[in-house]
Amino acid sequence: MVFALSAALIVAMQSDFTRLYQRSSNIFIDEQSRSYLRGAEGLATLALLADYDADAKAEVAQDTLEDIWARDEVPYPLEDGGWLAGEVEDLQGRFNLNSLTEVTQQGAGQPRFTPAQAQFIRLLQAVAEPELSEQQAITITQAVGDWVDGDQQARLDGAEDDYYTGLTPAYRVANRPMASVSELRAVKGMTAELFQALQPFVTVWPQVSGRLNIHTAPAMVLRSVAPQDELVPLSAEEGAALASYRCENGFTDLADFFDHPVLADNKEKLQVQMAGLLTQQSEYFLLRARVEVAGRNQRLYSVLQRQNRQVSVLSRIADGRVSLPQPKREPACEKSL
Repeated sequence: MVFALSAALIVAMQSDFTRLYQRSSNIFIDEQSRSYLRGAEGLATLALLADYDADAKAEVAQDTLEDIWARDEVPYPLEDGGWLAGEVEDLQGRFNLNSLTEVTQQGAGQPRFTPAQAQFIRLLQAVAEPELSEQQAITITQAVGDWVDGDQQARLDGAEDDYYTGLTPAYRVANRPMASVSELRAVKGMTAELFQALQPFVTVWPQVSGRLNIHTAPAMVLRSVAPQDELVPLSAEEGAALASYRCENGFTDLADFFDHPVLADNKEKLQVQMAGLLTQQSEYFLLRARVEVAGRNQRLYSVLQRQNRQVSVLSRIADGRVSLPQPKREPACEKSL
């Protein structure tokens, strides 16, 4: 009886010890993975600062796909086994959804859409498969505008609380700048398929109107550059021509960008209407980092802001299951280390 009781106690103690050991091991591996990922964040910061210093020394204020921070992802082996990999993307190479807050002044001779609204209408038509009609793209654009503005006055073809409270389940419009691209899923007219196609090409950073960097925007986003009164996007071939020329020769400045044969016919209009939406420098970047430790994977997504030679972390998402989509880099821009 004593032996049986002792055996039962030993088995129970061993089971508790095994669970405690496994739990401690899991916590240690998780903390180790997070430390490596924070290290990747530190490396990204160093790359952004090195690029800032290089630009200051050369007296050329540009952020391009040739900069040190734009290198392709390369896995680095870790001393304890496993690997660490990461890459930095310019978020100002994407269309900023919070640029849609502004509305036009309705009246005779006034354009129907702001330059940002017209650009988003073109982007929606460019990414959509199957294709969206122009009116469908307008409806979604106006609905996004109502989502991010601060009033309850629905725009023509838009939607405010009176629409969303009639849904099942019911919810209310945000009426503030978007904090996450995922908010698009709640906007009137946005389907799961369109959201998946659009997500890699849009951002909410900065959370005010942000400018698009002509040196880093992918071909799909470049297709949205056109005069304010033109709602049809550039063709896939024209977008590819802009991206290819940029990779082979680079754009000296905005004037050189507008001089490209794809845009030259509308140069004067673009200089007036689109110049305020475009830039050559960027402040907001996205770090994607991955680590494998003891056969377990963790990911980190950090939004970094570089300003006055200081890099701040504005947002972090750390999850082993999350995988954010990204625009495919044009083949002509691929670089090997």
